[in-house]
Amino acid sequence: MAGMRGRQTVRGMFQSLGVIMVAAGVMYLFIPHDEHAEPVKAKDYRVELLTAQRAAPYPVLAPEGLGEGWKATVVSYKRERGDAWQLGFITPDTQYVAVNQSTAEPGKFVPEVTLKAKNTGKTQTVAGHVWQRWEGPKYDALVRTDGGATTVVTGTASFERLAEMAGSLQSKKV
Repeated sequence: MAGMRGRQTVRGMFQSLGVIMVAAGVMYLFIPHDEHAEPVKAKDYRVELLTAQRAAPYPVLAPEGLGEGWKATVVSYKRERGDAWQLGFITPDTQYVAVNQSTAEPGKFVPEVTLKAKNTGKTQTVAGHVWQRWEGPKYDALVRTDGGATTVVTGTASFERLAEMAGSLQSKKV
């Protein structure tokens, strides 16, 4: 009797597995999955930029003249978090680069936005400005403090791409 019950349990398990596999196959066939579709939609950040430029106590930076293929994907300004400005992009080679600015204490702000990157002690000059190089397990960064705020250009992209973003940053007075 116990042997019969064991066979029924195994048979039921295989029947259930078969039903699950058929359901998964049907879902795969009917859920669209176009590998050639554009996965990321670019975001227009002009309104948020103007708002941040009016509200922030420092010159808010945004890129001008970036090449083809850069897509803005994230934009925010949070006054309650040290007047934090964030503008994130996907690069032409599908890496992430973000510009973060804040009046918050740099020792806390930089590791937070770089996901625990550390100062390497090295510097890099970009467009006449000296930036500190930070490296981390997920994001690398270029960091500089000027005009009452800390600016961090960070992301998964190479230092070359980070420098390209840093070199394009401009401030427009509103």
